Amino acid sequence: MDDVSSTPAARPAQPDLPDLPVLQADCANCFALCCVALPFARSNDFAVNKPAGTPCKSLREDFRCGIHTRLRDSGFQGCTVFDCFGAGQQVSQVTFGGRDWRTDPGTARRMFDVFPVMRQLHELLFYVAEALTLPDAAPVHAQLRDALTETEEWTRADARALADLDVGALRQKINTLLLKTSELVRAKVPGRKKNHRGADLMGARLSGADLRGANLRGAYLIAADLSRADLRTADLIGADLRDANLRDADLRNAVFLTQPQLNAAHGNPTTHIPPTLTRPTHWA
Repeated sequence: MDDVSSTPAARPAQPDLPDLPVLQADCANCFALCCVALPFARSNDFAVNKPAGTPCKSLREDFRCGIHTRLRDSGFQGCTVFDCFGAGQQVSQVTFGGRDWRTDPGTARRMFDVFPVMRQLHELLFYVAEALTLPDAAPVHAQLRDALTETEEWTRADARALADLDVGALRQKINTLLLKTSELVRAKVPGRKKNHRGADLMGARLSGADLRGANLRGAYLIAADLSRADLRTADLIGADLRDANLRDADLRNAVFLTQPQLNAAHGNPTTHIPPTLTRPTHWA
């Protein structure tokens, strides 16, 4: 249930690739799986505790959120950050063929177990599809196409097969290709690139920093000041951007940047973002 303002631009069509499921949440076609299947703990992101498999107390009978328009004011900032990459509607409408856990309670446990697996599959599809749009990654495009086909086939598997899937092994295999993609793309950036992979940069003062082509994979950038920073072609896969200041930053062509990462950060109308993503409505 992302707090975003518009539909992102479509990725370039690639006729030699399989038709992919929609990789953005469509809450109207989902049985509120993120509001039920997932747990959350009382924190700055959530006002209360909720165990996995238990419906949120704000969930209505029609699977809509009763406080959707005031989530942040109600202490549920975490809900506005989360995006299932379209896994919710895939599980609801494809895996379970439109049967919901309320009218068909026998599906509930299996549906809730499959949802996190499907989310990982859709996230992997998102990354691989992006890698295939990058000309500099051409040397690994054939392997990426194979990975995309395999992952897409898994999204159409039945609930039993999905529950048994070793999604961690699939993720590791694909991550090798994504890492190679990153290296190929960033190698085209002139000069010495900064390597902050997995670095603790929480609260770091990086305003105006030249981070073109930087490796920020898995970096902790919580509350970091990245205002006016140049992040073009930086690898941001897995980077934690919660409460990071992206005002006036340039994220055009940032590699593997996702909507949830933008949703978790703070920006403004002059923050440059990739055309495939949307500007969160909470950005001033």
